[in-house]
Amino acid sequence: MPTYDYRCDTNDRVVEVNHRMSENLTSWGELCERAGLEPGDTPPSAPVHRLATGGNLVSSLGSGAAPACSTGACCPGGICGLS
Repeated sequence: MPTYDYRCDTNDRVVEVNHRMSENLTSWGELCERAGLEPGDTPPSAPVHRLATGGNLVSSLGSGAAPACSTGACCPGGICGLS
């Protein structure tokens, strides 16, 4: 099954999950259930959006943070550390 990365609009977390190409998760509750995570303080109805990156970039970060920009220009001193 393909791997997809989703970002929660409310808590800004990125979570990687596997599911069929025909599926699309829309809420934090759905995403947590699929990933086996506790929703914590984020409401289960909080919207999530599938990212276009696929799973490899976020997995390589290992932090659950958003994918970094490739040049560092958009986040000097931020998560990419390329500035």
